[in-house]
Amino acid sequence: MSNEKNIHTAALIVIGDEILNGTTSDANAAFIANKLTSKGIKLMEVRIIGDISDDIISTVQDLKDKYDYIFTTGGIGPTHDDITSETIAKAFKIELEINETAKNILEEYYDDQNLNNARLKMAYIPKGAKLIENPITAAPGFIIENIYVMAGIPRVMQAMFVKLLDNLPEGPPILSNTISCDLYESQIADALTAIQQEYLNVAIGSYPQYRGGEHGLNIAIRSTNKKMLEDATNKVILAIKELGGTSKAINIRID
Repeated sequence: MSNEKNIHTAALIVIGDEILNGTTSDANAAFIANKLTSKGIKLMEVRIIGDISDDIISTVQDLKDKYDYIFTTGGIGPTHDDITSETIAKAFKIELEINETAKNILEEYYDDQNLNNARLKMAYIPKGAKLIENPITAAPGFIIENIYVMAGIPRVMQAMFVKLLDNLPEGPPILSNTISCDLYESQIADALTAIQQEYLNVAIGSYPQYRGGEHGLNIAIRSTNKKMLEDATNKVILAIKELGGTSKAINIRID
């Protein structure tokens, strides 16, 4: 897949000590991966880092020129450990300031008595950034260059992500086939390697499974080229048969 032209790529930075210490489980990566795939955007990398300014800066700087889109989740709330906004501003060496539009959104969402200093902190946005709408709790995310900064709470992040997804340019749709068989992974490994080398623009992955005490193997095949996908799929099915296995293929679908 990495050799295909016109494929948009992305990375996700999950920010939060609560993820690393096990207090909270990340529920955002799979959601983002699925939604990006449906847009023809390939998620290439996910990094989980703590609420440490230097780590956020170095990670953003490391990834922003490698991929078309960088998404971050977490750290834009009202508490002392929500440092993503100010840290992203430092990474780009720009000022963090009250964004009047963000402030107006918060003033409308909270009344005068409830818009305290902690909540007003969420109106501080790096200068020149574009806002990402938050239809759940109002406090917006923001965009700087190819960095998309969103909340960490899954329900909020998902609503924000759906809002911005419509504005991302689509890549060619990523098509996929899944083949289930009764071989062990080691039995078909050499055959899959040979097929993968023949079809460099097709991604082939094998995933063992155990159900009811019986082993099985799912082979996932993905490509933006329908003809290559069909050819590679047929060769995998043939390889399974030649190795004495049985297979069941799921028809081509758009992920």
